[in-house]
Amino acid sequence: MADDLSKLLLRLGVGGLMLFHGVHTLLTGLDPLKAILSAHGLPEALAYIAYFGEIIGPGLVLIGIFARVGAGLIALEIVALIALGGLAQLVSLSPGGAYGLETELLYLFGALAIVIGGGGKYGLARHD
Repeated sequence: MADDLSKLLLRLGVGGLMLFHGVHTLLTGLDPLKAILSAHGLPEALAYIAYFGEIIGPGLVLIGIFARVGAGLIALEIVALIALGGLAQLVSLSPGGAYGLETELLYLFGALAIVIGGGGKYGLARHD
């Protein structure tokens, strides 16, 4: 029971908090992401993939159906984010002493833990 409860708490934390980023993206648009992609010589249309990692993935993780797939989408989103804009922070600290990619790595490792361990029995899919 404790194992499944810990998986539920992990799913709620990773999926729920990542969904806030998705809602923000829906409300403010994809222009900042399109600019980053353009600066790297990539097509702006790739920006729409962000919805998979910020809305669909977190939604699957939250409701506990295909949680591993949803967490995989989140992990891919974070890896792409780091590759496109976070490499400069790879060896940096914030003024408060936090690691430069602290938040990104918390999401990434949390998502990878769900990919590896599954979503647990407290969700729509009982055997994820």
